[in-house]
Amino acid sequence: MEPAAPPLKWPENTRNITTPMIGVYRAANPDGTSILCCPGGGYVGLTMPNEGSVIAKRFNADRTTAFVLVYRLPGQGWKDRSKVPLQDAQRAIRIVRSRAGDYGIDPAKVGVMGFSAGGHLAGSLAIFHAEKVYEPVDAADSLSAKPAFAALGYPVITLKPPFAHAGSRNALLGNDATDAMIASRSLELCVTEDTPPCFLFQGMDDRLVPVENSHMMEAALREKKVKCEAHFFTLGRHGFNIGIPGESNQHWPAMFSDWMRTSV
Repeated sequence: MEPAAPPLKWPENTRNITTPMIGVYRAANPDGTSILCCPGGGYVGLTMPNEGSVIAKRFNADRTTAFVLVYRLPGQGWKDRSKVPLQDAQRAIRIVRSRAGDYGIDPAKVGVMGFSAGGHLAGSLAIFHAEKVYEPVDAADSLSAKPAFAALGYPVITLKPPFAHAGSRNALLGNDATDAMIASRSLELCVTEDTPPCFLFQGMDDRLVPVENSHMMEAALREKKVKCEAHFFTLGRHGFNIGIPGESNQHWPAMFSDWMRTSV
């Protein structure tokens, strides 16, 4: 996996990814903060550019350098399908840290942000950052994969009924996943005291991923005394990315930027 300048135009829904990639979006006047962005797409595609370059450019305006992760999708014949996206996320944040000097970022201020199924991946990186899911490739893999913070937007959290997004669960684990497998990747059951600070946001009217996902994650974080902040907007539906003009959800990026700088 190598960082690359972003394509001039991302496809709207990226599928059939054989090689993971990191798109680099530099802030004009970086302040050292950075975010690894994980687009959603139900683990069957990546919702681009709305949850990729659009997000990256919004935070570039706040002096934050952004890296968009194009990660492999689990249902395309990979061994250990459920670990493939996490492999790419762990490797990506380590590569970013190893090249902090090149990008003018602070390696201690590299966080992760994800949306929908990408929120599940970002949350998985926050929780399972120390899990060995691939063999080391180079010196970068000696670095920590723990993000400084995690921002989870309208995220898939639980893989258990009745609040699971079944499509994401089946894409990640397969249609015949056991109860034990489902529990092992239901994030609300896996939070530990070592989970980094989390910022959650979701619309109460989300009909695709029930808002109970964010509620469950917030409760799990609070139980483990992990620093967290959550915003639940009356309107938002699913997939509002940087926010809908005229609706209160448009303010989440500014809320997050303020929170991030007091949490890392």
